Amino acid sequence: MSSTQSARIASLYRYPVKGLSPEPLPQVALAVGQTLPADRRYAIENGPTGFDPAEPKWLPKTHYLMLMRNERLAALRTRFDDASHVLTIKHNGAIVAQGDLETAEGRSVIEKFFATDFATELKGPPKVLSGGGYSFSDVPRKVVSIINLSSVAAIEAVVGQPVDPLRFRGNLYVSGWPAWHEFDLLDQTLAIGDVRLKVVKRIVRCAATNVDPETAMRDLNIPHTLMRRFGHADCGVYAEVIAGGSMAAGDHVTVSPSA
Repeated sequence: MSSTQSARIASLYRYPVKGLSPEPLPQVALAVGQTLPADRRYAIENGPTGFDPAEPKWLPKTHYLMLMRNERLAALRTRFDDASHVLTIKHNGAIVAQGDLETAEGRSVIEKFFATDFATELKGPPKVLSGGGYSFSDVPRKVVSIINLSSVAAIEAVVGQPVDPLRFRGNLYVSGWPAWHEFDLLDQTLAIGDVRLKVVKRIVRCAATNVDPETAMRDLNIPHTLMRRFGHADCGVYAEVIAGGSMAAGDHVTVSPSA
């Protein structure tokens, strides 16, 4: 397809804790049927949900702290270390909490921070949740989210101000496609080196996109703007990994001939 010949991965991100900071990745290895490593591996339970880590079952994002309702999360800067499992939370440049998310002691440190700092937004005691290889995705399947940067530019044009692509909390940001071309790729297979991604679903946007990821201000109404100007509330697509391999920023993205 000529419209995809120049498409490339502009950037890669993962989100180790649902609702917290994106982490840029220069490259990543993907396995069949999996998310990016450690993507949405943890969530902060907002009051008791009955989540069982031994038998994890999908729950809507409203059960967790998340940007749709808790925009102050965007003011935090967090980093997760894969080797130590330590999550570091900073606010205004200072470390405010740090703990190993795989130990009860470490989780307790993080939980105490949210219990104090987000007290007025909690439905009950906050709890760090992990289900091993489970992903706290917005959808009940393991997916990779893909954002078309030209679609973000189309939104910028109608709102009349810059729109940070990180509002959409994608894993892969793609340059070189026409605006909204990602919707034409449903049920097709994308090839990125050895990796194959089958596009399975459009992403319906929620109020989380209204939050500026730098200022933590709720300064736009993107779902409303999308519906009013484009007749839908979608931006980006979900894909499933059907062939594993490595990919990196700058890699070409094409439609697989076998699609």
